[in-house]
Order: sequence, then C-alpha cells, then structure tokens
Amino acid sequence: MSSKFLIIAGVSLVFTHAHAADPAECQTSMERLAEGRQLLSSSVEDPDAIVFEVGELEAQMGPRPTASMTGGVLLRRGDKAAGADSADYDPDRRALTLEGDVRYEDPATQIRSDRAEFAYDFGRVRFEGAAFSLGSNNARGSADAIEINEQGRLELDAVSYTTCPEGSNDWLLQARDIDLDSRSGVGTARGVKLRFQGVPILYAPYLSFPISDARKSGIITPEVGTTSRGGNEIRVPYYWNIAPNYDATITPRLLTDRGLQMQTEFRYLTAMMSGDVSAEYLSSDSIFNDSRHLLSMNHRTLFSDRWRNLIDYRQVSDSQYFEDLGGSLSLSSITHLNRSISFDYRSDALSFFGQVQDFQTIDDAISPGDEPYRRLPQLLLRGDWPDRSLGFRYGLDGELVNFDRDVGVTGWRLNIAPEVELPIGGPGWFINPSATLDYTRYELSDTPQDQRTDPSRTLPIGSLDMGLILERAMARSNRIQTLEPRLLYVHIPHRDQTELPVFDTITPDLNLVQLYRRNRFLGVDRIADTDQLSVGVTSRILDISSGRELASATIGQTRYLSESGVLLPGEEFVANETSDYIAELRFLLYENLNFDIGHQWGTAGSGTTRSQARLQYRPAGNKILNLAYRFRRDSLEQGDLSWSWPLSSSWNFVGRYNYSFRDQEALEQFFGLEYESCCWGLRLVSRRHISTRDGTRDSSIGLQLVLKGMASVGTAADKLLERGILGYSADLR
Repeated sequence: MSSKFLIIAGVSLVFTHAHAADPAECQTSMERLAEGRQLLSSSVEDPDAIVFEVGELEAQMGPRPTASMTGGVLLRRGDKAAGADSADYDPDRRALTLEGDVRYEDPATQIRSDRAEFAYDFGRVRFEGAAFSLGSNNARGSADAIEINEQGRLELDAVSYTTCPEGSNDWLLQARDIDLDSRSGVGTARGVKLRFQGVPILYAPYLSFPISDARKSGIITPEVGTTSRGGNEIRVPYYWNIAPNYDATITPRLLTDRGLQMQTEFRYLTAMMSGDVSAEYLSSDSIFNDSRHLLSMNHRTLFSDRWRNLIDYRQVSDSQYFEDLGGSLSLSSITHLNRSISFDYRSDALSFFGQVQDFQTIDDAISPGDEPYRRLPQLLLRGDWPDRSLGFRYGLDGELVNFDRDVGVTGWRLNIAPEVELPIGGPGWFINPSATLDYTRYELSDTPQDQRTDPSRTLPIGSLDMGLILERAMARSNRIQTLEPRLLYVHIPHRDQTELPVFDTITPDLNLVQLYRRNRFLGVDRIADTDQLSVGVTSRILDISSGRELASATIGQTRYLSESGVLLPGEEFVANETSDYIAELRFLLYENLNFDIGHQWGTAGSGTTRSQARLQYRPAGNKILNLAYRFRRDSLEQGDLSWSWPLSSSWNFVGRYNYSFRDQEALEQFFGLEYESCCWGLRLVSRRHISTRDGTRDSSIGLQLVLKGMASVGTAADKLLERGILGYSADLR
C-alpha cells in the first residue's frame, strides 16, 4: 500500500519546508483532535491520504531522515484520527511512536493510553496499557495491549469488558484475549470469566457476543425454568446465520419429567419470497409414553404481476401437544390447525382468490360430524366498476368451492351475485340505492334419499344506504364535534332453503359491522328473508390541530318490519321486532387515561347480552395500569387486571390477574419484581395458570438476569410480561 502526506501545519515527513509554532499557542492533543476533525474533513478528498499536523518539529535530513515532534500531534486517514502530545518517526519501520495523552477515534471506537505505535503503511495502531469505549451502548474496558487495524478490528490482550459506567463494575467480562470487530458488530473472547457483583457466574474457554445489532452464528444465552407439567427445563438455542437472507435457530430443550425435545426454525427472505419453517420433536415423552412432534410453515411469494402465493401449514402429533408442551392458555385452547395453499390477484377492477384448505382437529370433544369441511378447491372472484354511465357502479361476487369431509353431505357450491348501485352524494351526505341478484346452486353427494342432489336458490336483494356527516366547532376550544347518522334499509323476499346444505354458514355475534350487513347469516348457505331498517348514529370529538380523536360514541339498532322464516338447522325461531341495541364509547379522558366500552342489550327487559370495557392509565412510559371486563350471557364473565408500576427508581412491580366470575376462579395470575441498575437488570416472576381445556393448572417460577449490551440469563420472563400486560415494553432503560 502506498501512502502520501498532506501538509497542513507546514510540516511533512517528506520535507519541503518546516514550520514551528509558538509553544505558548500549542494546543493539547484532544483540542487539536477536535479542531482538526472539522478542518481536515474539508481539506482532504483522497481517502488513502494521511493528513498530518504537528506543533513543533525537529528533523534530520539525509538518506535516512528522522523526525521528533512535540507540542501536539494529529494524524488522520479517512474517518480515523489519532492524537498525542509528542511523536517520533522511524523510517525503517515506517511507523510513528506516539507518547503522552494518546487518543484514537473512529465512528465506533475511542481508545486512550500513554503510548502507541502507528504503522501508517498498514493502517495499524498498537496501544500499550489502554482504556477503550465502543459504540453507543456504553461498552468500555481496559487491556494490557490493544491493536486496531484499518478494517476496524480490535485485538485486546488481558482485557476486562463491561457496559457499566465509570466507577461501577457490577458485571465484568474478563478474558485472556478478545477480538472486537466493529464492522460486523461481533466480539469473540478466549479464556473467559463472567463476574456478577464480584462473583464468577460463568467460565468458558471460548465465547462470542454482540457489540451491535449485527447477526452472527453462535450459542444464544440458555434459558432455564421449571413447570409442574414438564419439570425443570433448560433451553440452549444455537443461532446459525447462514446468509444475509437466511438463518436458522436450533434449540435443544430438556424437560426433566418428559425428555429431550429438539426445536428448529428456518427463516428466509428473497426479493420475491419470505417465510419460516419450524419443527419440534420429542423422541419419547416419559409421561405421554410416545414420540411427539410439531410441524409448521408460513410462506409468502409476491409475483411481479400482482399475483401472490401464501402457504400456511401446521400439524401436531396428538391433541394434547399444546396443553403439555405449549406453555400458554391461548395455545392449549386451539381446536383446529389450518393447512392451506392460496393464490390471489388484485387489479384496479378485479380481484381473485383461490385456495385448497384442510384442518387438523385437535379437540377430542369435537365429533367427526362437527369438524370443518375441506375446501378442495375454493375460487373467489370480485369485480368493482365505479363511475360508469349515468353514475352507476357495477359489482360482481362469485364463488366456486368443493366441500369435502369423511362424514355427511359433500359437494360443490356455486354462488354468483351481480350488483348495481347508484351512489349519490355531496359534502356531508350520501344516498346509495343498490340491487343484487344472488344465485346459488349445489351439486351434492352422500345426500339422504329424499334430498335433491342439485338444489338451487335465486334471490333479489334491494337496499338503500344513506347518511349524513355534520360538524360544528365547539365553543372556546380548538375542537370540532361531528354527528353522523346512518340508515340502511334492506328488503329480501322469502325462499324455502331447507333443502340446501350448511357447509360454512353461521350466525355471527351482533356488532356494528354486522348491524349494517344485509344478511344476518355469515356465509351463503342461508340468506335470511327480511324487511328491516338499521339505524345508527356516531358522534366524535376531534382536535383540529392534530386530527386526534378525543372521544367517539356510537349507538345502533335494527328494526324488523316482517318476520324471518329462514333458520339454520337446530336454530329456534324467535319473533323479534327489533335487534339488541349496540353501543360503543371511546374516551381519551386525559393525555394518559383511555377508556373504551362496548355494550349490547335487548329490549323488553331481556337485559345485557354482551359487554366489554377497558381502562388504561399510563402517566409515563414505565407506568401502566390496565383494567378490563368481559361478559357474554350464559358463556363467560371475566375481569382482568394488569400493571407495570415502579416502586422506586430501581424497582418495578409487575403482574396480571385474570379472573372468571362465572367459574369463581383465576384463569391466569402472575406477579413479579423487576430491578434495574445502570448496566444490568433482574426479573423474578411467579405464574399460575390453566394450561388445558379440562382446567388442569400449571405453575412456574422464572428468573431472568439481563446484562445490558451483553446477554440475558435465565427464563424468558420478558416475553410473558409483554404478552400479558398491554403496553408493557421489556426494553430496559
């Protein structure tokens, strides 16, 4: 490598003339370093040039020139700079020896020592008895020797490393030697001792760790814990950084009461595709007395011509897998696993969706006759052509699907529903009359002898949707209030549909979306005859300057002008003149207090059908209090309290209590303490929850030690807290 010098202060190691500064005006090395950083960045364009500035220079000319520099020395190459009180030039080694308040800086590293040698041909600097700091996470340390090259790689001998601030070594990594690569963001160490509060807690002949957010292969910090269903547990994940767009995680998981389980996850990302594939295998469960496994795949392909492909696949070995090995109530309550491959297309006017879909039923209480149908295949087409002649909008919904199952009626269903609409409106109002002709036809197999194999249904559907959006400025405030009434009239004549099978149609819960749907059933196997009027009104309060919604309130109801005679099999006829009332309220009571409530209640004294409410108080980022309530008649009534609240500047109290008033017992409860210092944190969480569908309980205790900028040791308590406390963040300050 060739190098050249740029003369800044009138001196160069290849001399043309010399310049000596007044000693009284000489600056310290750090003052020159700061001033030179601005001066030299505007003076040098060649990244290979070494910029050199010196206060006083004594030089000896001749075939073997030498130089001695005092009064402050500054060198710079690209984005790297070094400074010292004095320096000596050695022509044989083509090196500078820097002495006295030696400093080195680049974008990721700062080093200070009493003596250093700079081999400028190789861009290498070696420091003796040095202290260093790295990056933006307060990483610092000391070493007997530090060598750094122009690629940003540091080699340290007899080193100590921590992210604790000066004067505090609560945790300390000591090693025989450490290599720190600031470009890759990875550090490697040999002969390692990790001390916490002066006590050795880990020894390793070799260890690698991050000094940035860069990915690297290696063992991730093990997780340990205990549960009543699996015994003591330890996970030792190994992360494999295969390529910039591929990686894998391989995790042996030892459950002392069950055996050794292997967990793997492979992730990929290309210009067109992304996804992950995972597998879990327990060769011989000591309690279950059999091998157990889980397979999962999520895939997405984005084609350049508006096509997309999705694959979703999950399969388990047995119906109790998630209850025994899943670790949460949400997993143990799963009843079906989806397996599907789909393609979809979207243009300005047309959209298409096609899939094949199957389910694995993992709830033994579900009979074969109640299992969901396979769709082999399902094809959906939707067209939308607005702003046609005379202002009309034309639409088309079409579906062709083959329903298959081992038990019961199977077959094909074709549904076509062309629609025409005349949108009329202006600022603050709209009227949308529309007419639809819905045609459905079946080709069935395995039907009873007295049932047709090709039933069909044709229904005209008429509707009129209209509404207003009114605004007013609120007195003496920077706010506006809206009033948004809406009315939907729907007329559908009666058709006898008792010969039609029911493949995928249900009666959904009533909500504000369902209130303005034309069919009270979800699915096309049944279309309810009706003559109904849905009325609702919404009011909002908005902040004009930010556009933020401060409050909103909605109430609505459907009035039936005629009785409906269309029912699902087993559904009882109920003659109602009106639906339940639906109401939703949202308030931003103060900057840190939010309140939401949804309520459904019937007329004629029938009482509350469903209700839910949530209150969140968050006066600061680390102060959260959530209170929630859910009620569903004849089904559930639950209260949920969760919090994360500091007890002092270092201690934080966290917890959740989810209680079923109907069953008079807690569904899940955990309580914990967090301690945080300047460079480490500790989480201790005790948990007890229902882990199976039959109500069996599980309990666990988790302890997690977080060494900031290094790793965490123990259980993954942070994941439990993030999942159970709305708004909680596991990032330690």
